[in-house]
Amino acid sequence: MNNNTSSNESSTSTCPQEFRCPISKEIMRDPVILSTGQTYDRLFIQKWLKAGNRICPKTQQTYDRLFIQKWLKAGNRICPKTQQVLSHTILTPNQLVRDMITQWCKNRGVQFPSPLQYSDEDGLTEADRDLFLSLLNKMSGRETEQKEAARTLRSLTKRMPSFRALFGENLEAIPQLLTPLCQKKTHGEIHPDLQEDLITTLLNLSIHDNNKKLVAETPMVIPLLLDALRFGTIETRSNAAATLFTLSALDSNKSLIGKSGGLKPLIELLEEGHPLAMKDAASAIFNLCITHENKARAVRDGAVKALLNKIKNRVHVDELLAILAMLSSNQKAVEEMGDLGAVSCLLSLIKETNCARNKENCIAVLYTLCYYDRTKWKEMREEESTYGTLSQVAQNGTSRAKRKANGILDRLNRAINLTHTA
Repeated sequence: MNNNTSSNESSTSTCPQEFRCPISKEIMRDPVILSTGQTYDRLFIQKWLKAGNRICPKTQQTYDRLFIQKWLKAGNRICPKTQQVLSHTILTPNQLVRDMITQWCKNRGVQFPSPLQYSDEDGLTEADRDLFLSLLNKMSGRETEQKEAARTLRSLTKRMPSFRALFGENLEAIPQLLTPLCQKKTHGEIHPDLQEDLITTLLNLSIHDNNKKLVAETPMVIPLLLDALRFGTIETRSNAAATLFTLSALDSNKSLIGKSGGLKPLIELLEEGHPLAMKDAASAIFNLCITHENKARAVRDGAVKALLNKIKNRVHVDELLAILAMLSSNQKAVEEMGDLGAVSCLLSLIKETNCARNKENCIAVLYTLCYYDRTKWKEMREEESTYGTLSQVAQNGTSRAKRKANGILDRLNRAINLTHTA
């Protein structure tokens, strides 16, 4: 044992009683508050609750059910210290106590102990399920109740994967959650905070893989997400875009979102250029455009112009260039790129960037333009003659970039030879 460890153990052994967990009797690493108001170390109260109250809070020994029948009847809802039945088993961080312990350790030159992790910390009890149903029922109540319940559900579904899973167990849960948004007849009637909390809760739910299909196929979900994309606060719009991105991990959802008109508001959000929302919008567009039919929809809805304008201004080049390269398999997109000056933009970007992937995407688009639009050959030949841009990629690019660059050079050289022969 080293001196620092000995010093730490000696110092923490003298710490105030209120800094010790009532269960472990050790200094608390991650103090949390139970519904009774008592503070415990997270790891030990999680073990206590998960053990079905069959653990003695003083000795951590396991007892026969017959001797603790009153604890079991409470359904994992007994506070170890007060023996009170818990209204729920949600653990709230006690930042005040944590700060006090941190300061106490600092004053004595003791390193604050790192929190211990409990691998099964997200188990739910009947009390938690009751809380879940109660919060959903409040969605049909007064606006103040709706706002409070929405805020709580947003927090719970962010922190606890098991709360996300609860929505998958109850087919009526998502419609109940969205009741306030469905009740409002005009966008002005929806309280911005309420809309933001509900849309963000949908985002949290969609992270859970087993929920993706259920969330997307609930009839009101995608229309409400598209409304939020158009009329919400920037935070709400960003989270709506992030939800569509997450849902689009499933191919069936890509098709559903595309058919529902999801690409146009995403492209409009991208065009607006708000820093908070652009990346989420771009990620959603990229995922959706993996399918052929959505590429056509994106082109029809103005994606090419929006992408090129941002790339020319060097905004989110990595993400937007990847989308442009994906769209270059669409004939109409290629024609539009040629008309909007994509060749000069991409050639200048190749010279500027040190990113191999960006060079590769630029060359991929130029390759397609070269094969579809002979009017762009002259501009490419002049660039190559002056700067050797294509040759440099052919020599130093990724394997795909080399192949595409050599393909362009071969095409241009054959065109020159044909001209000389004629």
